[in-house]
Amino acid sequence: MSECTDLRGTTLYDKALGCLLGGLIGDAMGTPTEGRDYAYIEQHYGWVDDFEGSGTDDTVMKDFLAQALISTGGYATLDDWAATWLAHWDDVGDLKRMKFFISVVHTIQKLGVGRVVPRMAALGNMPSSSSAMCISPVGIVNACNPRQAAQQAYNLAALIHIHDVGFCQDGAACMAAAVAAAFDPAATVESVLEAATQAILPLSGREMLDRIAQIREMAQQYGEYRAFRAAVYALGDAFMCRILCDSRETIPLVLGLFQLAQGDLERCVTYCANFGRDADTIASMTGAIAGALHGVQAIRADWVRKAKAQANTEQESMALELARVALSKAERERQAQERLAGLA
Repeated sequence: MSECTDLRGTTLYDKALGCLLGGLIGDAMGTPTEGRDYAYIEQHYGWVDDFEGSGTDDTVMKDFLAQALISTGGYATLDDWAATWLAHWDDVGDLKRMKFFISVVHTIQKLGVGRVVPRMAALGNMPSSSSAMCISPVGIVNACNPRQAAQQAYNLAALIHIHDVGFCQDGAACMAAAVAAAFDPAATVESVLEAATQAILPLSGREMLDRIAQIREMAQQYGEYRAFRAAVYALGDAFMCRILCDSRETIPLVLGLFQLAQGDLERCVTYCANFGRDADTIASMTGAIAGALHGVQAIRADWVRKAKAQANTEQESMALELARVALSKAERERQAQERLAGLA
């Protein structure tokens, strides 16, 4: 397909835009309830089912990553992402900058002030979901190829987390694979969940896999949102992490709530927003997967209009560029496969 071809009428573009807007909507909807428990949310908010604003650092970092992927034809590495951070960091307003988690702040300071090379910048960082929460564009440019999406996510996530907090890389790989799998025309909720878990390293990622299995089993057992939510909270320290944005908590919740909502975007983001804890991040990730699975056409029209109007970055143009990158990347890899076949 020519680069000049208008992709706006394609399923690829529809899913790419659905992924971006689903993530932004979830981020914005979960913002008021971030850091709260569900009892507080019920008392002070009732039931959260709408949003205002452009989201938090989750969406800002997603935009940075999308820029890095577009500029590299879909092959961005941790070096490329680091360069994008350094080039655009001053564009982030003071209010949003204050919301960036410590892991990201430490990394940018080491890259900028300390002149540390990107592969070393993650040393000593605290656990978080700072890469997983914004990794969905990697799934877009690797559409229908969850294994490749996971491999690229492992590399990119190493800019923020490595070694003793490598489970955060597992979370990013899981998330990127879920989005990539959701682009498959035959994708289902179950196929997306299967691809997400298969993306995680089976030995090094055993802790993450076990925690995902635990929460998915609870979602299956309870089958109803409020009962599931209460049961997860009742686990206390047996599941909840001291740092609420720890990927070992957020990623299992994303997959469990996506399963419970059966991939329906509106239920996904509202379930996450009303769950509390790291609500903006789990809602952003779950919304991105659901948006990729069903496309923007499945998102409420009033939400789409509001998200487009309030976004800091023009989401339609970004979705279009990411869709073009996905096609060109797939074409280059197809040509490489043909050359390989010629050797046999």
